[in-house]
Amino acid sequence: MRRLALSLLALTTCTMPRSSTPPLPEVSPRRSSVVARNGMVAASHPLAVQIGVDVLRAGGSAVDAAIAVNAALGAVEPHACGIGGDLFAMVWNAADRTLHGLNASGPAPARAALETIDRNEEGAIPQFGPHSWTVPGCVDGWASLYERFGVLPWSQLFEPSIRAAREGVPVPRVIAEIWQAEAPRHREKPGFAETYLPQGRTPVEGQVFDNQALAETYERLAKGGRDSFYQGQIAEVIVAFSRQHGGLLDLEDLRSFRSEWVEPLATTYRDVTLYELPPNSQGLAALQMLNILENFDLAAMGRDSAEFWHVLIEAKKLAYEDRARYYADPAFATVPIAQLLDKDYAAEQAAQIDPARAASRLDTGATSPLEHGDTTYVTVVDKHGNMVSLIQSVYWEFGSGYTVGGFAMQNRGALFSLDPNSPNVLAPGKRPFHTIIPAFAMRDGEPWLSFGLMGGSMQPQGHAQILVNLLDFGMDLQQAGDATRFRHKGSSQPTGSIMNGGGTVHIEATLPESTRRALEALGHRVLVGGTSFGGYQAIARNPETGVLTGATESRKDGMALGY
Repeated sequence: MRRLALSLLALTTCTMPRSSTPPLPEVSPRRSSVVARNGMVAASHPLAVQIGVDVLRAGGSAVDAAIAVNAALGAVEPHACGIGGDLFAMVWNAADRTLHGLNASGPAPARAALETIDRNEEGAIPQFGPHSWTVPGCVDGWASLYERFGVLPWSQLFEPSIRAAREGVPVPRVIAEIWQAEAPRHREKPGFAETYLPQGRTPVEGQVFDNQALAETYERLAKGGRDSFYQGQIAEVIVAFSRQHGGLLDLEDLRSFRSEWVEPLATTYRDVTLYELPPNSQGLAALQMLNILENFDLAAMGRDSAEFWHVLIEAKKLAYEDRARYYADPAFATVPIAQLLDKDYAAEQAAQIDPARAASRLDTGATSPLEHGDTTYVTVVDKHGNMVSLIQSVYWEFGSGYTVGGFAMQNRGALFSLDPNSPNVLAPGKRPFHTIIPAFAMRDGEPWLSFGLMGGSMQPQGHAQILVNLLDFGMDLQQAGDATRFRHKGSSQPTGSIMNGGGTVHIEATLPESTRRALEALGHRVLVGGTSFGGYQAIARNPETGVLTGATESRKDGMALGY
C-alpha cells in the first residue's frame, strides 16, 4: 500500500504560478486559478490539501479524499473543525448523475429541556458551557459518506492524520493568528490547555504542534469505525467527561444518532442552478438572496457603485428576516420552503427595497447574537467526475472549549432559542438552527461548480456574492473570491433578537472611499474591516473537456491543488 506522505517537498514543488493578466484593481496581489485534469482538492491548509491529492493518486474516490482532508484539518486547523462537531455535504455522483445531500448535524441531548437548561444573564444558553453541547455528527457523517461512495480501506484514510497528530505539523500564519486571539477565553476549560496550549502558550507561526491524544482517538476510529465513536471506547470517554463537567450527553444520545440523507434545495440565477441543503441549515437564505437580486440589473450598476452594494445589503436583510422567522429543524417545525423560494415572493421582496434609504427595521414577524462562528470547507473532484462539497465545524473557534480525547466539543446548542413560541426553540432530540452550508451549482444540466464560503452568518451572503461576481461580472473563479466583500451584521436571528437600527455593514478596505461615503448617505452604518469575510474554496469542472479549475481563499492559509 502506497504511503500517503505528508511532504513539504511536494508542496514546495507545486507552487501556483502567478496570473499573466493584470490583477483586479480592487485586490492586489491576487492568486491565479489552478487547472488540472485528473483530480483536485481545495481546502484551508496546504498539508491537508496534499493529503487529499495523495488519496486521489492512490485510487481513492472524491469522498475518500474529502474524509481524509477533513480528518487532517481536525489535527492542523483545530480551532475551526474536528470530530466534536457537525458536518454537511453534497456529493455529485457521476455514476447515477445525482446530487446527494447529507445532514450530519447532531440533536440536543434527551435531557435538554427549557426547564433545566443553563441560562446566561441575557436568558440564552451560555455559549461556552457544557449545556451548549449537541451530539457530534461529524464521524457518522464520514461513515455515511464512506458507506455509499468510499473505495479505499477506511483505516487508510486516517493514516496521514494520525501521523500529523503524532509527529506534529508547523502552524501557518492565519491559523496562528486566530489561535492567539481565541485561545485565551478557553484557557481554564477542562482539557483545553493540555491539548491546545503546549508549554502553556499558544503556538506561533512555524511552531510544530502535535496532538498525541487526538492521534490515539484517530487510531481507535480507524480500527473500530463509527461505532467506536458512538457506542465504543470513544463514546464512553465522552459520556464520562460530560458527567464530570455538568454536560447532558448520555450514551443513548450517541447510540441513537444517525445522519440524514436529504434532497438539496435549488433555485435558478441567471443561467445557473444553485443547490443548498434544507433547514435546519441556513442554505435557503442564499437562494432567497439570489431570487431577490435576480430582479435587478447588477452588471449595469457596476461594482463600484453605491447602488450595487445597497441592493445586495438590503436583499440580505430581507432574506435574513425570513431566516429568523422560519428556519428550524423540519422534524419539529413547519418550514414553508416552497413559499420562501417562490419567484413571485422574491419579486415582492425586491419591491420593498427603497433605492434611496437603508432599512433600519423589517417587521416581518421575526422573533443573542448569531454572527460568529468558524468552520472549515473542503471541495474535491476525482478523475471520474465525482464532486464533493463538504463543510464541517465546531461552531465558535475551538467550540465550547471543553476538550476530551484531543478534540473540542462543539457549542452548536447555543443556537437554540429559549422562546417557547420560536420554531427554533430547544427540545430534546431536536437539531438547532445551523449556520454551516456547502454549495453546488449546475449549468445546462451538467455539474459545474462545487464551492463554499465559511464563517457563521457570512456564509449565505458570501455564496450570493460569489455567484454575482461570476455571473454578473464575468470574473474567473479566483477573482470571484478575491474581490471586495461586505458582511452585514445585526439582522434578526433564529435565537430571538430583532434587527434594530439597520445593523452594521462591514466592508473591505478595497471599496472606494467615495462609495463608502455614498452608502453612509443612504443610511448604512459602514465600518471598514472589523470582522472575518469568510473562507472561500471552489472547484469548477468543464463538462466538455473535464478540465478542473480551482480557487482558494486569499485571506486564509489554504490552497487548491490538482494533478
